Amino acid sequence: MRTYTFLKTKPFLLGLLLCAIGGTINAQEKIVTRVPADTSKTSLNMDAVYNRPFLALKNTPVALGGYLEANSIYSSEDGVSEGLSFQARRLTIFMSATISKRIKFLSEIEFEDGTKEIGIEFAAIDVAFYPALNFRGGIIMNPIGGFNQNHDGPKWEFVERPDVAVNLLPATWSNAGFGLYGKTHKDNWIFGYEVYLTNGFDNSIIDNEENKTFLPAAKENEDRFEESNSGKALFTGKIAIKNRKLGEIGFSYMGGVYNKFEEEGLTLDKKRRVDVFAIDFKTTIKKTGSYIVGEAVLIKVDVPDTFTQQYGTKQVGAFIDVVQPILKRKVLDWDNATLNLAARFDYVDWNVGTFNETQTDIGDNLWAITPAISFRPSAQTVFRLNYRYQWQKDILNNSAAKTATWLFGFSTYF
Repeated sequence: MRTYTFLKTKPFLLGLLLCAIGGTINAQEKIVTRVPADTSKTSLNMDAVYNRPFLALKNTPVALGGYLEANSIYSSEDGVSEGLSFQARRLTIFMSATISKRIKFLSEIEFEDGTKEIGIEFAAIDVAFYPALNFRGGIIMNPIGGFNQNHDGPKWEFVERPDVAVNLLPATWSNAGFGLYGKTHKDNWIFGYEVYLTNGFDNSIIDNEENKTFLPAAKENEDRFEESNSGKALFTGKIAIKNRKLGEIGFSYMGGVYNKFEEEGLTLDKKRRVDVFAIDFKTTIKKTGSYIVGEAVLIKVDVPDTFTQQYGTKQVGAFIDVVQPILKRKVLDWDNATLNLAARFDYVDWNVGTFNETQTDIGDNLWAITPAISFRPSAQTVFRLNYRYQWQKDILNNSAAKTATWLFGFSTYF
């Protein structure tokens, strides 16, 4: 994420600003209204950027919102533990405004690990022409898969984000660019699309501290908000189809040249591409209330022949969450409190293929299962207890390192 020196070196100014906003809201409590999230049956995953609860001041075009995540963690790998820790994962602030008819603005600023990292994840202007044709420009969250756009902590029953979203894809992956989006519906069917041209990846996806092909390394490149490393645009496109009775499925693609192949007219290398294909789905079984959501990803990277085989040219990953409400009733003053049982299955393979010399499978993969219990006093707040068990093999397919982790925490909109 991009770090802004002014905010990082003078956090007290930011604190004063937030306190001033909070004081104004408290002093004028009677003119503050909460704008609920959109729960209409025409809402798609692509609407997640605006589908959040906001606090709006009457007679003003500006609305504020955000969420907080904090948790405790106790982990051990092969029986060795570093003990118990507490984590202030992230504080995210949303600010939206209606500039004029058909023109609106939204920004999302995230503070991670106690302002260790501060980043603008989304800051874009939307211009509405028709429901099926809208313009968006600025800092855009690339619509690859389902999690990247719909990542808010209070929406999930798990403390950790899916491995495919953070260790295979770069989670909350955003870039400067422009594009179009829209949706239409008829009877029980809703169709949506998004297409964007943005800056994108760079050579760090094959030259990083992980010593493997690793797309999340590109998030460290702050210059992607100012220029394209390759001089070529990254294309991201998604098509989503939803049936009100069955659920939603999305097909997305992201690809382009990632390397600097020429400079001042001098050819340095051939154009090397990274191509990402993803499919995501979500559904609710009405009879039982079971909620199922998942995502699968295939990545292809053109790695130079001079690199060793530890740098994969093909990667795959997937996750699936199953959430089952077991109790929904009034608890204390919470009218619709819900207790859930849930489970997540994670899989990531950073290097699909075989060694040239031995024709044996290349390792470098991870499996994990996470059973969970969550309690929601309301839809905007979740308390969650997770137990994650993980098996991870190295590139030589040696016996898997086994990691067991307890996590307890909460996430809430405000």
